[in-house]
Amino acid sequence: MPARILIVEDEEPLTLLLRYNLEAAGYAVDSIARGDEAELKLRETTPDLVVLDWMLPGLSGIELCRRLRGQAATAQLPIIMLTARGEESDRVRGLATGADDYIVKPFSVPELLARVSALLRRAKPERVNAVLSAGDIALDRERRRVSRGGVEIDLGPTEFRLLEYLMQRPGRVFAREQLLDGVWGSDVYIDERTVDVHVGRLRKALSPGGEVDPIRTVRGSGYAFDERYGK
Repeated sequence: MPARILIVEDEEPLTLLLRYNLEAAGYAVDSIARGDEAELKLRETTPDLVVLDWMLPGLSGIELCRRLRGQAATAQLPIIMLTARGEESDRVRGLATGADDYIVKPFSVPELLARVSALLRRAKPERVNAVLSAGDIALDRERRRVSRGGVEIDLGPTEFRLLEYLMQRPGRVFAREQLLDGVWGSDVYIDERTVDVHVGRLRKALSPGGEVDPIRTVRGSGYAFDERYGK
């Protein structure tokens, strides 16, 4: 069963962005736009992690965090505070109130996903899939190792992140700019041709003998992890 994440955020476009990326990473996602409604829902059922905005209608995120820490059922619930308040005093207040992590808007989606995964590994290791599999390819996220058909493959850090990103989303098609945002982050400028270079390196590493290619080009400008290895 995938880890369940509750997003408490009143900005609909941001909620949609978070939901899309978290679900693509394999998590089950719920969302609520008001702090008071989130408090009621959390009394009924406890997710594995909460992504919590500071400024919310009904009840502020900082007050909701304080209340959650005061209740036995949610005292250890992993909470990531997501806010536009980036002053040091605000970060200190958020962490002192009980948030496990603090991310300032605008933020990098890959960084947020990495922090979600890190928190879940510490709090609920049984909920995080440490090994991704696709056909005869296995990627161990904790040991940072990749193998195909039982043979270990040496990948550079960028090729590892690229393969991990694709294996989390088998069969989906991505434009170069989507891979740039997902693997390198939207806050870093990198030429789109960089994607071709690293896809080429990954393809060569996974298919040293020229056998069936696990990565295929789709519709000219997109890439997808081969569906045969994603089932």
